[in-house]
Amino acid sequence: MVIRLGDQLVSGKPERLKKSWVGLDQISKSLPRAVVASEDNNFMRHNGFDFEAIEKARDYNAAKKGKKIRGASTISQQTAKNVFLWPDRTWVRKGFETYFTFLIETFWSKKRILEVYLNVIETGDGIYGAEAAAETYFGKHASSLTAEESALIAAVLPNPRKWSPAHPTSYISGRQQWILWNMGNIGPLNY
Repeated sequence: MVIRLGDQLVSGKPERLKKSWVGLDQISKSLPRAVVASEDNNFMRHNGFDFEAIEKARDYNAAKKGKKIRGASTISQQTAKNVFLWPDRTWVRKGFETYFTFLIETFWSKKRILEVYLNVIETGDGIYGAEAAAETYFGKHASSLTAEESALIAAVLPNPRKWSPAHPTSYISGRQQWILWNMGNIGPLNY
Protein backbone atom coordinates (compact mmCIF):
# COMPACT_ATOMS: atom_id res chain seq x y z
CA MET A 1 0.00 0.00 0.00
CA VAL A 2 2.84 2.36 0.82
CA ILE A 3 4.52 1.50 -2.49
CA ARG A 4 1.28 2.25 -4.38
CA LEU A 5 0.92 5.58 -2.56
CA GLY A 6 4.49 6.40 -3.61
CA ASP A 7 3.67 5.44 -7.21
CA GLN A 8 0.65 7.75 -7.13
CA LEU A 9 2.75 10.58 -5.75
CA VAL A 10 5.51 10.13 -8.35
CA SER A 11 3.04 9.88 -11.25
CA GLY A 12 1.16 13.00 -10.16
CA LYS A 13 -2.10 11.14 -9.57
CA PRO A 14 -4.15 12.17 -6.57
CA GLU A 15 -3.14 10.07 -3.59
CA ARG A 16 -5.82 7.59 -2.60
CA LEU A 17 -5.92 4.85 -0.02
CA LYS A 18 -9.34 3.40 0.66
CA LYS A 19 -9.49 0.46 3.05
CA SER A 20 -11.83 -0.78 5.77
CA TRP A 21 -11.14 -4.03 7.61
CA VAL A 22 -14.17 -6.25 8.15
CA GLY A 23 -14.45 -9.74 9.60
CA LEU A 24 -15.21 -12.67 7.32
CA ASP A 25 -18.70 -12.82 8.87
CA GLN A 26 -19.27 -9.29 7.50
CA ILE A 27 -18.46 -10.35 3.93
CA SER A 28 -21.01 -12.02 1.68
CA LYS A 29 -20.37 -15.77 1.50
CA SER A 30 -20.28 -15.42 -2.29
CA LEU A 31 -17.03 -13.38 -2.30
CA PRO A 32 -14.76 -16.01 -0.70
CA ARG A 33 -16.24 -18.60 -3.07
CA ALA A 34 -15.69 -16.28 -6.04
CA VAL A 35 -12.02 -15.65 -5.24
CA VAL A 36 -11.37 -19.34 -4.60
CA ALA A 37 -13.15 -20.24 -7.87
CA SER A 38 -11.13 -17.59 -9.71
CA GLU A 39 -7.71 -17.75 -8.06
CA ASP A 40 -7.20 -21.10 -6.31
CA ASN A 41 -9.63 -24.00 -6.84
CA ASN A 42 -7.62 -26.24 -4.52
CA PHE A 43 -7.40 -23.73 -1.65
CA MET A 44 -9.24 -25.94 0.83
CA ARG A 45 -7.12 -28.99 -0.05
CA HIS A 46 -3.51 -27.76 -0.30
CA ASN A 47 -1.09 -26.67 2.41
CA GLY A 48 -0.16 -23.37 0.80
CA PHE A 49 1.35 -24.67 -2.44
CA ASP A 50 -0.52 -26.21 -5.37
CA PHE A 51 2.22 -28.34 -6.92
CA GLU A 52 0.00 -29.45 -9.82
CA ALA A 53 -0.68 -25.81 -10.75
CA ILE A 54 3.03 -24.97 -10.37
CA GLU A 55 3.93 -27.79 -12.77
CA LYS A 56 1.30 -26.68 -15.31
CA ALA A 57 2.52 -23.07 -15.14
CA ARG A 58 6.15 -24.19 -15.56
CA ASP A 59 5.25 -26.28 -18.64
CA TYR A 60 3.14 -23.47 -20.11
CA ASN A 61 5.85 -20.85 -19.57
CA ALA A 62 8.53 -23.13 -21.08
CA ALA A 63 6.39 -23.64 -24.19
CA LYS A 64 5.50 -19.93 -24.51
CA LYS A 65 8.95 -18.39 -24.06
CA GLY A 66 8.80 -14.62 -24.37
CA LYS A 67 5.02 -14.51 -23.95
CA LYS A 68 3.02 -13.47 -20.90
CA ILE A 69 4.10 -15.50 -17.87
CA ARG A 70 1.49 -17.65 -16.16
CA GLY A 71 1.70 -17.79 -12.38
CA ALA A 72 0.57 -20.45 -9.94
CA SER A 73 0.42 -18.55 -6.66
CA THR A 74 -2.18 -19.79 -4.23
CA ILE A 75 -4.35 -17.54 -2.09
CA SER A 76 -2.03 -18.39 0.81
CA GLN A 77 1.03 -17.27 -1.19
CA GLN A 78 -0.72 -14.08 -2.31
CA THR A 79 -1.68 -13.36 1.30
CA ALA A 80 1.93 -13.84 2.41
CA LYS A 81 3.13 -11.49 -0.33
CA ASN A 82 0.47 -8.84 0.29
CA VAL A 83 0.87 -8.79 4.08
CA PHE A 84 4.59 -9.26 4.59
CA LEU A 85 6.41 -8.51 1.32
CA TRP A 86 6.64 -6.27 -1.73
CA PRO A 87 5.16 -6.63 -5.25
CA ASP A 88 8.27 -7.76 -7.09
CA ARG A 89 9.03 -10.77 -9.28
CA THR A 90 12.41 -11.85 -7.98
CA TRP A 91 13.68 -15.14 -6.62
CA VAL A 92 14.57 -13.44 -3.33
CA ARG A 93 11.00 -12.22 -2.83
CA LYS A 94 9.69 -15.67 -3.88
CA GLY A 95 11.94 -17.28 -1.25
CA PHE A 96 10.56 -15.04 1.49
CA GLU A 97 7.04 -15.69 0.18
CA THR A 98 7.61 -19.45 0.54
CA TYR A 99 8.75 -18.98 4.13
CA PHE A 100 5.80 -16.77 5.11
CA THR A 101 3.34 -19.05 3.28
CA PHE A 102 4.60 -21.99 5.32
CA LEU A 103 4.15 -19.98 8.52
CA ILE A 104 0.62 -18.76 7.82
CA GLU A 105 -0.50 -22.22 6.70
CA THR A 106 0.97 -23.62 9.93
CA PHE A 107 -0.48 -21.07 12.35
CA TRP A 108 -3.62 -19.68 10.65
CA SER A 109 -6.79 -21.52 9.73
CA LYS A 110 -8.10 -21.44 6.15
CA LYS A 111 -10.85 -19.13 7.41
CA ARG A 112 -8.26 -16.68 8.80
CA ILE A 113 -6.21 -16.81 5.60
CA LEU A 114 -9.31 -15.94 3.55
CA GLU A 115 -10.29 -13.16 5.96
CA VAL A 116 -6.85 -11.54 5.73
CA TYR A 117 -6.68 -12.04 1.96
CA LEU A 118 -10.10 -10.44 1.42
CA ASN A 119 -9.06 -7.43 3.49
CA VAL A 120 -5.68 -6.76 1.87
CA ILE A 121 -6.22 -7.53 -1.82
CA GLU A 122 -5.86 -4.61 -4.18
CA THR A 123 -9.19 -4.17 -5.96
CA GLY A 124 -8.42 -0.90 -7.74
CA ASP A 125 -5.93 1.96 -7.74
CA GLY A 126 -5.66 2.77 -4.04
CA ILE A 127 -8.62 0.52 -3.15
CA TYR A 128 -7.95 -2.42 -0.83
CA GLY A 129 -10.17 -5.14 0.52
CA ALA A 130 -13.70 -6.39 0.14
CA GLU A 131 -15.45 -3.57 2.02
CA ALA A 132 -13.73 -0.76 0.10
CA ALA A 133 -14.44 -2.56 -3.21
CA ALA A 134 -18.11 -3.10 -2.37
CA GLU A 135 -18.54 0.55 -1.33
CA THR A 136 -16.59 1.97 -4.28
CA TYR A 137 -18.03 -0.14 -7.08
CA PHE A 138 -21.51 -1.05 -5.86
CA GLY A 139 -22.39 1.48 -3.14
CA LYS A 140 -23.01 -1.19 -0.51
CA HIS A 141 -21.36 -3.14 2.27
CA ALA A 142 -19.41 -6.30 1.49
CA SER A 143 -22.02 -8.29 3.43
CA SER A 144 -24.60 -7.40 0.75
CA LEU A 145 -22.62 -8.39 -2.34
CA THR A 146 -24.45 -10.70 -4.74
CA ALA A 147 -22.79 -13.67 -6.41
CA GLU A 148 -22.61 -11.66 -9.67
CA GLU A 149 -20.93 -8.68 -7.98
CA SER A 150 -18.54 -10.98 -6.11
CA ALA A 151 -17.59 -12.67 -9.38
CA LEU A 152 -16.92 -9.27 -10.97
CA ILE A 153 -14.59 -8.30 -8.12
CA ALA A 154 -12.79 -11.63 -8.44
CA ALA A 155 -12.59 -11.23 -12.22
CA VAL A 156 -10.51 -8.04 -11.98
CA LEU A 157 -8.01 -9.31 -9.38
CA PRO A 158 -5.31 -10.25 -11.90
CA ASN A 159 -5.03 -6.56 -12.86
CA PRO A 160 -7.19 -4.36 -10.61
CA ARG A 161 -5.58 -1.07 -11.63
CA LYS A 162 -6.45 -1.74 -15.29
CA TRP A 163 -9.91 -3.32 -14.93
CA SER A 164 -12.93 -2.20 -12.92
CA PRO A 165 -15.91 -4.20 -11.64
CA ALA A 166 -18.04 -1.07 -12.18
CA HIS A 167 -17.21 -0.95 -15.91
CA PRO A 168 -16.49 -4.52 -17.01
CA THR A 169 -15.07 -5.12 -20.46
CA SER A 170 -16.38 -8.02 -22.50
CA TYR A 171 -13.34 -9.99 -21.33
CA ILE A 172 -14.15 -9.29 -17.66
CA SER A 173 -17.81 -10.16 -18.23
CA GLY A 174 -16.69 -13.47 -19.72
CA ARG A 175 -14.43 -14.13 -16.72
CA GLN A 176 -17.35 -13.27 -14.43
CA GLN A 177 -19.53 -15.89 -16.14
CA TRP A 178 -16.78 -18.51 -15.89
CA ILE A 179 -16.24 -17.70 -12.19
CA LEU A 180 -19.99 -18.01 -11.49
CA TRP A 181 -19.97 -21.39 -13.24
CA ASN A 182 -16.89 -22.51 -11.31
CA MET A 183 -18.42 -21.36 -7.99
CA GLY A 184 -21.04 -24.03 -8.61
CA ASN A 185 -18.28 -26.59 -9.16
CA ILE A 186 -16.41 -25.89 -5.94
CA GLY A 187 -19.55 -25.71 -3.80
CA PRO A 188 -19.59 -24.20 -0.32
CA LEU A 189 -16.36 -23.54 1.54
CA ASN A 190 -16.27 -25.48 4.78
CA TYR A 191 -13.56 -23.92 6.91
